[in-house]
Order: sequence, then structure tokens, then C-alpha cells
Amino acid sequence: MTLEADGPGVTSRQSISGGTEILTSGPPSVIEQNLSAHRGVAQGILSAASERALLSDSRLFTEWCSARALVALPAEPLTVAAFIDNQALTKKPATVRRYVSSISHLHRAADIPNPCERSMVKLALKRMGKTYGTAQRRAEGLTRQLVDRMLHASGDTLRDLRNRTVLAVAYDSLARRSELVALRVEDLRRGASGDGSINIRRSKTDEMGTGSIRYLAPDTMCLVDEWISKAGLEGGTLLRAVLKGSKVGGPLVPMEVTRIYKQMAATAGLPLETVEAISAHSTRVGASQDMAASDRIEMPAIMQAGGWKSPEMVTRYTARQHARPSGSAKLAELQNRASSGAVVEQQILDADG
Repeated sequence: MTLEADGPGVTSRQSISGGTEILTSGPPSVIEQNLSAHRGVAQGILSAASERALLSDSRLFTEWCSARALVALPAEPLTVAAFIDNQALTKKPATVRRYVSSISHLHRAADIPNPCERSMVKLALKRMGKTYGTAQRRAEGLTRQLVDRMLHASGDTLRDLRNRTVLAVAYDSLARRSELVALRVEDLRRGASGDGSINIRRSKTDEMGTGSIRYLAPDTMCLVDEWISKAGLEGGTLLRAVLKGSKVGGPLVPMEVTRIYKQMAATAGLPLETVEAISAHSTRVGASQDMAASDRIEMPAIMQAGGWKSPEMVTRYTARQHARPSGSAKLAELQNRASSGAVVEQQILDADG
């Protein structure tokens, strides 16, 4: 980053990657020094996806400010509040909240007053939530029933085998797409009963790289072993691209995961609305829903299986499954209304009466 001063330490333009400039106020040398120091200390800490999102969000905000001749760094609380109101017209609330998080990060990196901590910005976020709601559209959960349909409908090519391996490993390990495509052959371990495990070396919740061991069921390990054998893998990245002529290429890219799921779901004849709602997160969602629906797997075990640090996301994913043991569900059971058979029987009695 470089600073191009427009005045004697009052207003300046801070250029960032891609040619974007941030209109700043205050001593340019101080802002530059703080940002430079932060870059050095923070290098390698954020995941590549987080860095891309931060850069993209910062660029969007600074370009929005520039178009209105507003100072972006440090931004006034009124500026950020106006940005929230403007973006909420066309963006999802979750996306706008991410923008605000990136703006906050940018100010913390520059070690300058953070407008996102001011009440004006918090009120703008509440106003957005009240106007547009806070619920996010969740990815369609690929539960075991759907996964089995997709696996059984798959073809016989090497690419089909790769796709089945991706889906099976993703479901068992609950790996995020960035974790999934980074899995390595040498991190596999086989158990005595045909099952196995694989180490996720690094994730968004494990930035220090301590690793997370995930379980793989015997049927998944059979697919993994068949894929490794037919792809001729001796080490390195486990999940690879399959090129024309069944030639095995380099590592699978994250964006391919969603495409694979959607293609397999369409081949299996899943409803169009289900296919459209599938994302790379669908296996995490589906596996956690299956665990919650079992009534035998508690929240700590679900969190451990998916590498969650808090129950918030699990609760969101499994909201419908957790409705079953709710007070209303227990009341229906006490009133003999919990099964369809009981309802039909009562209807017959009513008709005879």
C-alpha cells in the first residue's frame, strides 16, 4: 500500500490492491505506519477466503465513499450508517453485516477510532433487521437419505467415482469446502474394522493449524481406497480434478464442490428447488441434522464432529430437528396425538360417535 497525500496531513488517498483508493483524513504517515505494521503481524493468520472477503468488502465500501466524496478512513458513524441503509436495499442482511465487520477490521488495523462501535451504526443494523429480517436462507441439508440417492444414481466413470468420494468424505467429516479440497492422502488412517479417519490440518476455526481428526465410515473408506487406486495417487492432495480422457489433474478447487453436489443431485432426480438450494455447506448441514434427529447424539458431539466452537450455527442448522423434543411435541405425545395412526383412530371414533 502507498499513500498519495493531497494536503498537509489533513486529507490523503490510500491506494490498495486493484487500484482502489481510500479517501482518508488525519496524518497520512500514522495511518500508513499502522496499516503496514498490522500487515506484517497479521500475515498468514487469516484464511485465503477471509482475506479475499476482507479486500472485496473494503474495496466496495471505499468506492461507495469515493463516489460520494466521503472519507472512508476513519469513517464517520453517519457514513457507515448511510452505507448500511443503502446496501440493505439490494443485499441480504447477512452480507451487509459482513461488510460492517470488514469496515470494523479495517479501522482496527489502522489503529484509529472504530465507527462500527458507535450507537448510530448499531441502530442502523437494528433498523435493517427490523425492516428486512435477520433470517438467512440456509443451504439445503444433504441428509443421509439424499446422499444415498445421489451415490446410487452416480455413473461408472473415474470422474463419477471422484464425485462419490467427495460427497461421502464431506458428509462423514463435515468438512468445509476449503478443508475438503485441502485433504491429503498421507493424513488418512485406516482402522481395524474397516473405518478410518483423516486429519484436517487447518480450518477457519483452527488458524494455528493444530489439526482436527474426523471420522470416516467403512463405506466411505471403500470409496476413498478405490479412488486412490484408480487415480494412481501415491500422496499429496486427495481430491483432484479429472480432465478429459480420465486424466487426473491438480487439486480440486473449492468452487467445484457445489457444482459436483448439484450435478449429482440433478442426476438422482431430486426436485429442482432442492438442487437450486444446495451449496458446498449442504453436507455439513445434512450431517448435523441427521445427528440431531437421532435423539442419541448430544450437542457437544455434534460440535466436535463439525469443528464448531459454539452451538450457534448447529442450532440454526438443526432448528427443525430440535422442534421434535419441544414442549409442544411432548404435549402432543401426552395427548396421544404424536402419531398419524392415533390421529386416524380418533377420526374414526369421531365418525362413529
